[in-house]
Amino acid sequence: MEHLVISSSQNVRTIKLNRPERLNAWNSQMREDLIISLEKANLDSDIDALIITGEGDRAFCAGQDLHESANFSPSEAEDWIDGFSRLYRCVSSLKIPIVAAVNGVAAGSAFQFLLLTDVRVGHSEVKIGQPEINSGIASVTGPWIMREVLGLSRTVELTLTGRFMASEEALRIGVLHHVVAREEVLPFAEKVALDLASKPKVAMQIVKRRFFEILEPGLEDAIKAAKRLHRESFETGEPQRETNNFLEKRMQSKDEKH
Repeated sequence: MEHLVISSSQNVRTIKLNRPERLNAWNSQMREDLIISLEKANLDSDIDALIITGEGDRAFCAGQDLHESANFSPSEAEDWIDGFSRLYRCVSSLKIPIVAAVNGVAAGSAFQFLLLTDVRVGHSEVKIGQPEINSGIASVTGPWIMREVLGLSRTVELTLTGRFMASEEALRIGVLHHVVAREEVLPFAEKVALDLASKPKVAMQIVKRRFFEILEPGLEDAIKAAKRLHRESFETGEPQRETNNFLEKRMQSKDEKH
């Protein structure tokens, strides 16, 4: 697939997000390809665990590619939420465990995606956060899963400020489970994945299914709310305007550095 690099070793499959020129941010095609790849791994009797990581050393995934979403119409915003609904449902309903090898920045929807994986490994320079409000995008689905993992108080603070957490904080509050040297992130994730893959299959699948049963009602409520509220938001024109302003400022900053 154009924006994914997929490999397998023993009974573990690795999926690498591969848009380094966009900090591995996902557009619609990349997201749909990822869903297909996850579903295929889930049905492959030879695969007992998954690893997700990003290409390069700058980013795991920068979340939504703002160049794609900057001028969404209200109806396109609803379709956009449907796409993320399928991704979040897919990753959280897998019968096999999934390990995230966080090799750099994880922002917005990528942060949310991370929280739906089972074990998360990063390094000391990782930055993780929910910066959507800074580009005029209201975070609706994010707080659902953030509250499950972090609690309401921390969810509110991170969502409203749009700030990034350093690895030390992310480890302390459970966003990351392990922090290792940069060059050890993927090897360590592979060790974790192999250990998970060695567990009894039936027990693993039942436990995974029960976790999804716990999460599913909240996911359904979050998606319904997101479709309603994003349509309302995009009808005002604010997300389109603020996102374009954000992209212009970022471009100017890059030009000044050069």
